[in-house]
Amino acid sequence: MKQWLQRFMIASVAVLTLGAITPSHEIWLNFQDKDEPNETDSTAQERHYSLDLGDSPKDLLTPHAYPTLSEEDLLLDTARSLSYEKFGERIGPVIQNEFDTEIFPRIEAVIQTTLHNASERRLAITEQPSGDYAEKIFHVYDKTAEQDVIRFHVRTEKRPIDGYFYNFHYHTAKDGFSAHHTLGDIYWSKNTPPKWLS
Repeated sequence: MKQWLQRFMIASVAVLTLGAITPSHEIWLNFQDKDEPNETDSTAQERHYSLDLGDSPKDLLTPHAYPTLSEEDLLLDTARSLSYEKFGERIGPVIQNEFDTEIFPRIEAVIQTTLHNASERRLAITEQPSGDYAEKIFHVYDKTAEQDVIRFHVRTEKRPIDGYFYNFHYHTAKDGFSAHHTLGDIYWSKNTPPKWLS
């Protein structure tokens, strides 16, 4: 079929059906010659993949294609994701910027110091932050001894004139988790904050 006649038919059908049948509809593909390229296929890039039967999976997965994360990177990524999980959808967006710039670099420094001081230990992070108004964000623990090494917490504090603040702090096993080591405070507002994980 002549190309100008085909385009005229496509336009007239689209106008008459008020756009219900569009130019990219399957009906029009039947009118094309087999030698003509599809308009929908012309924008797609052709990709050819080949796999020899002699290739082993180790040859295909080179170390450069998938970089491995160090133990430190894994701990820090888990710490960040658990922190945001604790904040939830209501608290997270409000305190995110200040947490990323002020609090998390301090958490990072404490974790890095602990890793370097405890090179013989295998450290991991607990998987579930506590909700409601409980303080626990996550704990760093020794896998072999199955004991906590550091506990990272956040406490909601109401200050009489100023309003509500989030006090980020940690406890260490060295002093029996009794002393508060402050990481910083983030102001919420004068209104009561929502519960964690909400």
